[in-house]
Amino acid sequence: MLQLTRPIAFIDLETTGVSLSTDRIVEIAIIKVLPDGSRLVKRKLINPQMSIPKSSSDIHGITDEMVKDAPAFKQAANEIKMYIENCDLGGYNSNRFDIPILMEEFLRAGLDVDLTRRRMIDVQHIFYTMEPRTLSAAYKFFCEKELVDAHSAEADVDATIEVLMAQLKRYQNLGNTVDSILGVIGEEKIVDYARRFGYDDKGNEIFNFGKHKGRTVVEVLKNEPQYYDWMMRGDFPLHTKQKLTEILNRSLLKNN
Repeated sequence: MLQLTRPIAFIDLETTGVSLSTDRIVEIAIIKVLPDGSRLVKRKLINPQMSIPKSSSDIHGITDEMVKDAPAFKQAANEIKMYIENCDLGGYNSNRFDIPILMEEFLRAGLDVDLTRRRMIDVQHIFYTMEPRTLSAAYKFFCEKELVDAHSAEADVDATIEVLMAQLKRYQNLGNTVDSILGVIGEEKIVDYARRFGYDDKGNEIFNFGKHKGRTVVEVLKNEPQYYDWMMRGDFPLHTKQKLTEILNRSLLKNN
């Protein structure tokens, strides 16, 4: 059993999206594990005061209708703050997602929550530390062999193919075609290979970085044409600049 000197509050959030700065919480679940091993559970729906995108509702099942009568985070903030008071914190990918978003919500609600004395256990970090996600680790796990000459290009690519074959054998639901594999794991739609741009729910290119993160590229270039020049002069990959130029030219043609 986990030996604790003070409680750990394990937190999981459902949100309107994955942006730490612009998205909002729609559900918070906290299981507080006490030093004696007992557990306390708190779960609340939260009205994000913005529309929940369908792509997010499809993942967590929470719709605008379900949260319309729920409290806004500001109304629930003090209750949540008190619930995790004097607790260490835990979760899965919580250090990079749940806790940062929660802290953003506290700040928007005008509450100062100091986590400097809290210990944080991220179970995903444990997983990645104990089960390294390297090609050598995958080769050992799936093929039960040591990868000799790791980082020799030919040895690495040969091992990669062997790992794939072993994965197809282990995970029958993957099938054995490119379409069937991507049907299970999903296929990412990318704009530029550096992922400086992405797509919104309507298929419009949006910025994935900086002060315009989440805004459409066309909108930014229309309102701040100098931003195009800044990016073209900046230290961005050539493919990113190529895609930026394509988006600009397409928008100019559309307006003519």
